[in-house]
Amino acid sequence: MQGRILWIEAKRATRESLIAQLERRGFEVCVVESGKAALQALENFDPDVVIVDAVSLRSSGKRICRSLRERSNGLPIVLIAEDKSRVDEECVTVTLVVPFTIRKLLNRIIPLLPSEGQRMLRRGPIHLDLELRRVRCHGRESRLTPRLTKLLKILLLNAGKVVERAMLFREVWETDYLEDTRTLDVHVSWLRKAIELDPKRPRYLKTLRGVGYRLDIYPEANAEEE
Repeated sequence: MQGRILWIEAKRATRESLIAQLERRGFEVCVVESGKAALQALENFDPDVVIVDAVSLRSSGKRICRSLRERSNGLPIVLIAEDKSRVDEECVTVTLVVPFTIRKLLNRIIPLLPSEGQRMLRRGPIHLDLELRRVRCHGRESRLTPRLTKLLKILLLNAGKVVERAMLFREVWETDYLEDTRTLDVHVSWLRKAIELDPKRPRYLKTLRGVGYRLDIYPEANAEEE
């Protein structure tokens, strides 16, 4: 797969769509018809790039791009527009003025795709680059410390299972001393900020009181949570 694209295009679009051509080239494309639907899609579809077809929407695309930028930290946004002078450059990564070819679109999209290192660990929407120490989830990318990378790696490799605090201290801190629980709690809170849409109400990284932590890739799984 080349990459994942969230494409916002009105149903009434009359121009020949480039979506089919992207799919033939190996891209996975999720198509929605409004900015509201795009924000909802971000919760389950983890795009590498968002494309806003403002021409089909008959708007400047400013409001949609601002909402996307606020929700998705650092997610590349490509705007298809009729007039570049109306573009909010702060919220848009690339602007394409119609008409343009599929080749030009690809030339703009490909440099925006994440450059993965040689060691990538993926579970559900969570992508951990072990070499570059970066995690990406729901379009947001965060750089991790070596210790946070190791902690997340263990949780990902044991996704769906309870990982006891003692094991995490042994594997991440290389110690059997378990009294300093605050250290582990703080690191878990940092991980939640990197992977959760709402760190205060985690969907993925759950606490099992008095036992340890569990990474639930499927948030519907039950847990004896905090």
